Amino acid sequence: MDNQQQNNKKPQINMPKFNMNWIYGMVIILLVTLYLTTGKENSSVQTETSYSDFKTMVMKGYADKIVVNKYSSTLHMYVKPEHIRDVFHQGVQQTGKTPSVMVEIGSVDQVEQFVNQAREEKKFSGKFQYDNSKENDFFNSLLMNILFFAGIIFVWMFIMRRMGGGGPGMGGGGIFSVGKSKAQMYEKGGDLGITFKDVAGQAGAKQEMQEIVDFLKNPQKYTELGGKIPKGALLVGPPGTGKTLLAKAVAGEAGVPFFSMSGSDFVEMFVGVGASRVRDLFEKAKSKAPCIIFIDEIDAVGRARSKNPAMGGNDERENTLNALLTEMDGFGTNSGIITLAATNRADMLDSALMRAGRFDRQIHVDLPDLNERREIFVVHLKPLKLDKNLDIDFLARQTPGFSGADIANVCNEAALIAARHNSEKVCKQDFLDAVDRIIGGLEKKTKVMTEAEKKSIAIHEAGHATISWFTEFANPLVKVSIVPRGRALGAAWYLPEERVLQTKAAMLDEMCSLLGGRAAEELFIGQISTGAMNDLERTTKQAYGMVAYAGMSDKLPNLCYYNQQEYSFQKPYSDTTAKLIDEEVLKMVNEQYERAKQILTEHKEGHAQLAQLLVEREVIFADDVEKIFGKRPWTSRAEELLEAQQRAEAEAMAERRAKELGLPFKDSESTEDSERPETSESPESPENSEKPKHSESPENPEKPKHSEVPENN
Repeated sequence: MDNQQQNNKKPQINMPKFNMNWIYGMVIILLVTLYLTTGKENSSVQTETSYSDFKTMVMKGYADKIVVNKYSSTLHMYVKPEHIRDVFHQGVQQTGKTPSVMVEIGSVDQVEQFVNQAREEKKFSGKFQYDNSKENDFFNSLLMNILFFAGIIFVWMFIMRRMGGGGPGMGGGGIFSVGKSKAQMYEKGGDLGITFKDVAGQAGAKQEMQEIVDFLKNPQKYTELGGKIPKGALLVGPPGTGKTLLAKAVAGEAGVPFFSMSGSDFVEMFVGVGASRVRDLFEKAKSKAPCIIFIDEIDAVGRARSKNPAMGGNDERENTLNALLTEMDGFGTNSGIITLAATNRADMLDSALMRAGRFDRQIHVDLPDLNERREIFVVHLKPLKLDKNLDIDFLARQTPGFSGADIANVCNEAALIAARHNSEKVCKQDFLDAVDRIIGGLEKKTKVMTEAEKKSIAIHEAGHATISWFTEFANPLVKVSIVPRGRALGAAWYLPEERVLQTKAAMLDEMCSLLGGRAAEELFIGQISTGAMNDLERTTKQAYGMVAYAGMSDKLPNLCYYNQQEYSFQKPYSDTTAKLIDEEVLKMVNEQYERAKQILTEHKEGHAQLAQLLVEREVIFADDVEKIFGKRPWTSRAEELLEAQQRAEAEAMAERRAKELGLPFKDSESTEDSERPETSESPESPENSEKPKHSESPENPEKPKHSEVPENN
């Protein structure tokens, strides 16, 4: 038994597999060897010389043997051993025992006469003979032809393997595999190690994706009711929101074969390759059905086809798109294949690709809200050594508009900052510095400024802070800094309100706050600078959006001139309307600028104190502003939501306490409802029984904004 165990423990020798290439190589080596050795008596040196030198060497007695070949009109003179050094200037060890000299001759008779003369003069006493063979001319020509074609075949095979991606074990198939699909296939999606538990937030998107997974696992639940499996789902959302991660989670949960590739993998320099790869991909998927195909960044191949032939569209890309449309929902059927795709440019996709039957569902993966950001922070904070007093809710409130990728970057940057400071744990200040680093850039503590420049920047930033404090719908102030960061010489940091709807009053308050820096320069310095360049850019864009898109103008009310055609050369309005839009924008901006100067004039003492405090400290917070101006007269939306959440938690706790004590409990809402008088409602008429129509407004969550003072270029 011990011997058997020892034998089992011996390493197994993997013998190389038999390959015909070895036989080909051995044949080539054998032919070359025959070519080099055939007809050669030995490996001695052979050199060429002229006929006159040949005659001189013979008359000196150097010749040992002379061999004449009539067919080649040459002769070989073999040199005596004692005269080898005189002829070749080398020893016998270098030249061999029988070195020879080859000479081209014109006439054999002339050579015979010379040899007879040398014999008579006793200068040559060796053998004189003829060698009339053709030196294997047929064999030589045959060998040369074989070697020539063998070399061509070898070079061809080498090039084909290089173009195909290498030899065995490297997935190469030669140039003939260029039309094959490059999709990575996972027999079991669990090999990726990602499930829905790893996807934080995005509850709505996960629910729709889980239905697809449930259909693959339990199709009878839906087919008994007559339902059909969705043919495709398109994940749409901004970059970094987790579209690819959701697709990986579907692969991990479904337990079916999963094909993954990028839209750019269909694009190739050869004509017809993209369409061929599409067909090959779906052929492989049919053999593995039921399965999932995931195409990341599908806008690389699914861009809308050109409607104007004169523009010269990319025919190869359009042919690839046509093949994809046919395979997804054409004349044939692809039952059991679900196509998932992800893009952040859904407006660029072809309408035929977006229709039901190809992509039955469009799943919007939006930027996470407050609660979803908290869940994402919980996932990314697991590997970090955190301070016990760290509040995750505070971090979620400090990062509005951040995507999942941004939050991951914040956590990593905070860990790097803590390590840079030689801290043992990552604390709250590290995360705040990380947020500032990502949004504003790296601090430039070594930048040299004069006192006048520093005071000018302080007055500018204090103007932003003052206006935002005394406008109702302006974003709450977080801090003000005059420390250069990135390309900005100073910045006022705000906490944007995540409003579902943006009103005209709120947008005008934000515009007034942006113009506060320029207004403060004009009022308290007496001259304006380029520090307000970023503020003016944002103000102008917002004003044009309000007038041309949102219909918030007095002279152009309720009109939207938004044009969704990206490559259109015509504006959706006339030149007269364009002039009117410019006038309305100028009027709106000037009104808010005058309003900003009026507010600053009313609170110039507080503004002066704020600017002086900025010069002394360089960074001040909302508490410092509150000490100067008093408590802000309005409650922010975030504070209202926080108070409502705390009130709901208190009521839930009171209800649980009442149940434990067995006491009756009534919440405030039920009490108010019981006190209200009952009203009789008239039944709706059939005309008004339809569902109410509503106009949707897109959510505009943004990252924490700050008003920058750019450097003077």
